[in-house]
Amino acid sequence: MRTPTEIREAFTAGESLTADRPFYLVGIGGAGMSALARMLKNRGLNVRGSDAAPSANTASLETLGVPVRLGHSEEDVRRGDQVVLSDAIELAESPEVRAAMRLDCPLFRRSQLLGWLMRGKKVIAVTGTHGKTTVTGMIGAALRAAGANPTIVVGAEVPEFGGLVVEGVGEYAVVEACEAYDSFHDLVPHMVVLTNLEPDHLDFHGTFDNLKASVGRFVESLPPDGKLVFNAGDRAASELAKRIAASSAAPFGSSGQVPSKSGIALPGLHNRQNAEAARVAVELLVPGSAEAASAIATFQGAQRRLQVVREGLIEIVDDYAHHPTEIRAAIGALREKYPGRRLVVVFQPHLFSRTAQLTDEFADALALADRVVLTDIYPAREEPIPGVSSARIADKIGKKCEYVPSRHLLPRRVARMAKEGDVVVGMGAGNIDEFVPALIAELDRSGPTRVAVVYGGDSTEREVSLHSGRSVCDALRIKGYDAYLADVSDMLLSKGDLSQFVGARRPDVAFLAVHGTNAEDGAIQGLFELLHIPYTGAGIHSSALAMDKQLTKDVLAARGFTVPAGELVFEPNSKIAIPPPLVVKPNAQGSTVGVSFVDRLEDLREAIERALAYGSGALVEERILGTEISIPVLGGRALPAVEIVPATGVYDFASKYLPGATDEICPARLPESVLEEAARLAVQAHHALRCSGATRIDFMVRGEEIFFLELNTIPGFTGTSLLPKSAETAGISFAELCDWIVRDALEEHAKAEQA
Repeated sequence: MRTPTEIREAFTAGESLTADRPFYLVGIGGAGMSALARMLKNRGLNVRGSDAAPSANTASLETLGVPVRLGHSEEDVRRGDQVVLSDAIELAESPEVRAAMRLDCPLFRRSQLLGWLMRGKKVIAVTGTHGKTTVTGMIGAALRAAGANPTIVVGAEVPEFGGLVVEGVGEYAVVEACEAYDSFHDLVPHMVVLTNLEPDHLDFHGTFDNLKASVGRFVESLPPDGKLVFNAGDRAASELAKRIAASSAAPFGSSGQVPSKSGIALPGLHNRQNAEAARVAVELLVPGSAEAASAIATFQGAQRRLQVVREGLIEIVDDYAHHPTEIRAAIGALREKYPGRRLVVVFQPHLFSRTAQLTDEFADALALADRVVLTDIYPAREEPIPGVSSARIADKIGKKCEYVPSRHLLPRRVARMAKEGDVVVGMGAGNIDEFVPALIAELDRSGPTRVAVVYGGDSTEREVSLHSGRSVCDALRIKGYDAYLADVSDMLLSKGDLSQFVGARRPDVAFLAVHGTNAEDGAIQGLFELLHIPYTGAGIHSSALAMDKQLTKDVLAARGFTVPAGELVFEPNSKIAIPPPLVVKPNAQGSTVGVSFVDRLEDLREAIERALAYGSGALVEERILGTEISIPVLGGRALPAVEIVPATGVYDFASKYLPGATDEICPARLPESVLEEAARLAVQAHHALRCSGATRIDFMVRGEEIFFLELNTIPGFTGTSLLPKSAETAGISFAELCDWIVRDALEEHAKAEQA
């Protein structure tokens, strides 16, 4: 925030501004700054500037011939420049400010430049806590209609003006004069319109008395022939009116007076009061003008002032209200305009300091809506204040309120909540202005289910994952899905661009066909949890547990499963009490990578070293000599067991993935009683690890003994993979299998959302 000390010490007096030197505007893409840049350009003055990122405003300025540097830097500021800053620019952090100080360039506030541009005009300054934008627009529209050809500077886009600024050649300039950070003191008013006054912007003023004193000094700066138009029904405004001669004060409204609902286009008591303020002011400027009166009555409002953005079964409104009084007024106006309809208010508090001071008042005002969705506080220039959170407002409102801390999730949440007949209003003064267009895009999502098939990855099973992903993607397209391949690891490690996973074009679900570490261990699942995108298969905890082979064995052994004797070791020279034959494998790999079959103790060290090359732990197990089977579990039911018969006698990486290297016989050639028990154990293991979707559980069968080996949370989907083979035996085609997995993921996600 801008401090009084900065204003006194960092900025040059506004009288020093001159048309003879170039203007450099920092934050030129902002609404207010871009408007001033246009005014400077229209007057033939040398202007350029910088902003952090491209925007519609920067593009428009460049079209007009105003040079804009994208990205803040010291390089573009030149000796002789007059450097102009908005109050959002922190002096200590601005490269342009550092350059200006090094080059001895004077610094000016935006408000100083505005005041300089208004020289020679009779300034009608509209100030007050609420209603400034609308009253400024109404007075400007009225003077235009009366032929006064005014200059108009408003704080928001006004459709009938074509922007925030109207450059007129008449004697009057109608200016929205903000009391925050004392910026209105850079104007020389001919008339002050004081809409009302409540405690606000106390982060700067400190106390309400200080705020009233600042407004009082502004009112007292009126010339002898100046006029104060004030709200007679507002105590603070009435008190300030007493500071000037009665002949210079023109009241509008009075205590207890309720303006008629008829006569103006805008809904709400507050807008009728705004219209009264405009009528009194305009009558003093252009008396008896029927055209002016008509312009006030028909004024359609400004951007984000109860702006109806979409009409239809779900009405969508955008509003700037950010103070409890404004919220009450906006909700009252919406009730008046949409009687009987459910009102959903999506609100972002603005400033920690304002929220700290008015927590109870915010809760009381927002509770007037039928449903409230709160997101996190917009800090502007402030640091967070301990204990100040939107959650406190939500807690006070109660069950009709939902707190969604990330504003990026608001469109999804509200789109699911909204019902036919609702009026949904995005409300607040921060970046909540992004909500309404994002909600519209969310509501307009249509077409086939969009599936990102996640494949590739960065594990030793990358090549296998590439095959799995392609197979799945082809199958889903056959079933009518809008499926596409996405190598998330490549995205992150190259450009770090995950933009395809956010916004309205994000996938409806991610099909995880990526294997090994950072895939089957909960890592990729965690990423999609953060992105709030449904994904197939087991969740973070189940995946992490299943990837740790020894921990999985411990969990299932405690539940009565028979497991091979084994030891988890971390050093090649570890002493092993289990005699050969042995199997040595990495403890946390998703496949047969790094697996060795040891028949002699002298070969054990090399096998452990090989396994440790793929992780910090090696699992040394007794090798069970028998029949290896794998049983997929689909949605809690076991599919037919697959018998694995490798040509070499050992089921290593080559045997698993090379076509023809292993006979995979389904159903397995074992007694029915053994297969039934193995199927029961497979389902029990699936549930014990709280898995979902499709898993595959591997066993070794010796006689009637069934030894659990491991559980795979993301089974393979290649031409030699066991899950598709088992599903085919059960009468489920590969395309049907993939379709089931997608539908299951979406259903499980929907259940979790409702929980």
